[in-house]
Amino acid sequence: MYIGATTCALYDTLGEHAMKYIINQTELTTICMSGDLVPNMISLLNHDKQDSNQKLFRLKNIVSFEDVDTKNRQALDEHDVKLITYKEVLEAGKKAEASTTFNVPQPEDIFMLSYTSGTTGDPKGVKLSHRMVVGCAASVNWRIRPMSIREDDTYISYLPAAHSFEQALFSMSLIYGTRQGFYGGDPKKMAQEDLPYLQPTFFPSVPRLYNVFYGRITDKVAEGGIGGWLLSCGLSSKIASLQADGSYTHCFYDKIVFSKLKALLGGKVRLMLTGSAPIDRKVMETLKVAFACPFLEGYGMTETAAGSVIHKIDEREMGHVGGPVANVKIRFKDIPEMGYSHANTPCKGEVCFQGSSIMSGYYKNPEKTNETIIDGWLHSGDVGELRPDGSIKIVDRAKNIFKLSQGEYIAPEKLENVYVQSKYIDGNPWVHGDSLHDYTLIFINPQIEWLEKWAQEKGISVEDAKKHADFKQLVMQDIYALADKNKFNSLEKPGNIWILNEPFTVENNMITSTFKLKRNEAKKAFAKEIEELYAAGKMKVNKPR
Repeated sequence: MYIGATTCALYDTLGEHAMKYIINQTELTTICMSGDLVPNMISLLNHDKQDSNQKLFRLKNIVSFEDVDTKNRQALDEHDVKLITYKEVLEAGKKAEASTTFNVPQPEDIFMLSYTSGTTGDPKGVKLSHRMVVGCAASVNWRIRPMSIREDDTYISYLPAAHSFEQALFSMSLIYGTRQGFYGGDPKKMAQEDLPYLQPTFFPSVPRLYNVFYGRITDKVAEGGIGGWLLSCGLSSKIASLQADGSYTHCFYDKIVFSKLKALLGGKVRLMLTGSAPIDRKVMETLKVAFACPFLEGYGMTETAAGSVIHKIDEREMGHVGGPVANVKIRFKDIPEMGYSHANTPCKGEVCFQGSSIMSGYYKNPEKTNETIIDGWLHSGDVGELRPDGSIKIVDRAKNIFKLSQGEYIAPEKLENVYVQSKYIDGNPWVHGDSLHDYTLIFINPQIEWLEKWAQEKGISVEDAKKHADFKQLVMQDIYALADKNKFNSLEKPGNIWILNEPFTVENNMITSTFKLKRNEAKKAFAKEIEELYAAGKMKVNKPR
């Protein structure tokens, strides 16, 4: 960053087309990677022989962090690509001249091209400038005072380095001198090995992990016994206090009940942060009192250098994303076809950004830039609701909507963010609908523990359980209960369900590397199942006994 260079981060889970597109658009000549990924790059180069339209013409060097065997070196030689190990880079540095001329960057210089994975079309390269990142870090840290990030803080880095949230955290650690620990590479061992050793004081993460923590807590309560009873009492008492006066500590329950939970994060966490995706208010309230520290939610985009909106440090009410930070202006744009207007009470509309941490555009993509930045305002595609205190609640998605045959619009992301809370669903559910039908469908990957338990009780195989009408009924009843709890109308409740044989993953091209659903890909992959479900008609969901 200090020498004025521009970097480009690549997810190791990017598909072949996206990888080639980014390498060619940025004209990369050198790529650094871990040794285990070198064969993947060789495979990509091999496929060039069959694809004359998108060859990696400019790629000349690969820097491997580990040693690479002779076979892979020879394979790269055949493509005229030189392999250099990190050890060789260090040795070359020792022999170089002692004096180095640094090209100190200017605020508007681009330090990184951050490609949004995109659910449709080619990835878009966000031009992140030094001004954007410094402005974002300073504004967020000022907003959360007096708990601002300091030199004596420590946080664990485990999110992909290419993710804008991780880039913002890394930049903040450089600016404020925060200690940064990199996890060992296995997320399943993080709680047992990395966190107890590092003992972070600041724990930023994403809802995907926080939902796991929440699930373990609720499972413990459901087990009953004296431990479950004490945990239930502690949660009820502390959440009531949180909602009444904002307090999240308790002299008895924190010592007797919640000390073991705090130990899961190393025992020293003083501040937690969530971002990159929506999180349920119940999850936030539970974890805030369980870990007995401030738990803030932030909101932003890669295009806004990550955090542009965040909670106040003393926020007592969850269910919103807070207010804008100091260097950002926000306005709402009317969406008449969805019924959102500044005249609504409260005011609702598409969230638009302006400020020093907002991108100037996408790299070599003026068409997409002009679609996103209109009259100097960046359009997020998210629908916000302005609350009385000036904070914002994200209530919908302007871009991912479809119309049913009745003419009613459905926002599937809003529904999916609620239905994912079902104990029977593991990972991203998918709500599908179109203008030819009057109800939606839902595709889910079952929570394996519940599925195996139900199958065992019925004396059938897991595969048969997935197809069993009674299991589908059980899942739909839970989905409908969540819909009623969130006051969804009848059209927002799915009319039929499909139980998946495998989850949506990056590898099967159903989700992006940032875990966003590729709706068009899913629609193509499950065209036969969609036709079958609509042919079967709307499922009757009985009330639980």
